[in-house]
Amino acid sequence: MTSSMSSSMSRSMSSAAIYARVSSVRQKKDETIGSQTAALRAHAEQLGLDVPEEWVFEDEGHSGATLVRPALERLRDLVAGVGVEVVLCYSPDRLARKFAYQALLIEEFTRAGTRVEFVKGPARRQPRGSAVSAVPGHVRRVREGADPGTLPTQ
Repeated sequence: MTSSMSSSMSRSMSSAAIYARVSSVRQKKDETIGSQTAALRAHAEQLGLDVPEEWVFEDEGHSGATLVRPALERLRDLVAGVGVEVVLCYSPDRLARKFAYQALLIEEFTRAGTRVEFVKGPARRQPRGSAVSAVPGHVRRVREGADPGTLPTQ
């Protein structure tokens, strides 16, 4: 366990972790990860949640099509080891591009007693919210040239 995790163990359960991700060079250049993080911090403040600096996880230049991302792996370790009340993420496609990965991560966090909230998109995992959360990723794949009649691969 890292020192930042162990020092965070004494945090109250009203703390939140933030996860932000950008995958492309253009997104990195436009500093959209900074705007995501700022929006997430504002959302946490609005909810009265404390966000310890060491609980801000940013993956710059990492695709959401994989679960192997440095900041995401540290976040998963934190949730499993310490317990976090809520993980804030800008939108479902920032958490993962594939619906199956979104569902897997939300389920993993939920089993650890952590809820996931999005600034844009469904606030919590529920049957209708889950279907809605798949739409932005599917639309993006169609815009990138995928056949609109095909379902995303799991």
